[in-house]
Amino acid sequence: MDKSWMHSDRRSKAYEFGVEAFLNFAVENLLTTTHIRCPCVKCVNLKVFGVGIIRDHLYFNGIDQSYKNWTFHGEPWEATTNASRNVEDGHSRYSFVSEEIDMDDNDFGDFGDFGSDPYEFANVIGDGDQPVYPGCRKYTKLSALVKLYNLKAKHGMSDVCFTELLILQGDLLPEGNTIPTSMYEAKKTLCALGLSYEKMHACPNDCILYRKEYEDSTNCPTCGISRWKKGKDSILKEGVPAKVVWYFPPIPRFKRMFQSHETAKSLTWHAARKSIDGQMSHPQIPRLGNFLMINGLSLVMSRET
Repeated sequence: MDKSWMHSDRRSKAYEFGVEAFLNFAVENLLTTTHIRCPCVKCVNLKVFGVGIIRDHLYFNGIDQSYKNWTFHGEPWEATTNASRNVEDGHSRYSFVSEEIDMDDNDFGDFGDFGSDPYEFANVIGDGDQPVYPGCRKYTKLSALVKLYNLKAKHGMSDVCFTELLILQGDLLPEGNTIPTSMYEAKKTLCALGLSYEKMHACPNDCILYRKEYEDSTNCPTCGISRWKKGKDSILKEGVPAKVVWYFPPIPRFKRMFQSHETAKSLTWHAARKSIDGQMSHPQIPRLGNFLMINGLSLVMSRET
């Protein structure tokens, strides 16, 4: 099906015909005219309306141009292998994402587990290959978004301010640029990459995590050091932790790694191969980070506040 109309002017006949073709396609596949996900840039397939309201949204708001495969409206994926190939390439191409983003600004929780869907991840990877504007060779849509979001987190920019910055960037760049137009769109893209984590208070000497039976403790039961940070006047600042660790759940990350055929081979190397001449050999596998074990949890990255 021709989807070029998605990039056309909303006042053009091509866009008008495209909207009607899309709505007819959705009705034919979903067999309903009242409970259809709206793919406009504001609803992004999270809200359900009737055909009339969706038509109005597509004209007033425009369609989400990143919605390339209409899976919510009955279109099957063209080929699972294409998605798998994108996932494989994505692990190496976008390994910089978690290193670039200042993870202090943890506000992806409202979006659910977008990253658990391999097709969602593949869609983001394919989308990230687009240049930030036609002819740009230095930045792709994803790399530009990561740089901008890093500035937001580094300088404590509010969501409203960041949204206005995105809109300004979109106006400054040449026509046809792929900069998101809202904080919501930016979060949705980054969330699909699986950047979620949990922050936990910890003993400055790495004795315990303040969780489970220690959740309400104010001093470490092992070394006796206070949970709270001391100010310049040596007075404890109650409520301000002396140390915080970031917990990156390993299971979702292993699932992501197993989405790649090449990475899956590396992860199952020892189970599939026997040692040669009595010597153990192993492949180079993606690094998950420097792990620290406390209270039975694998923690990646720790820092003092």
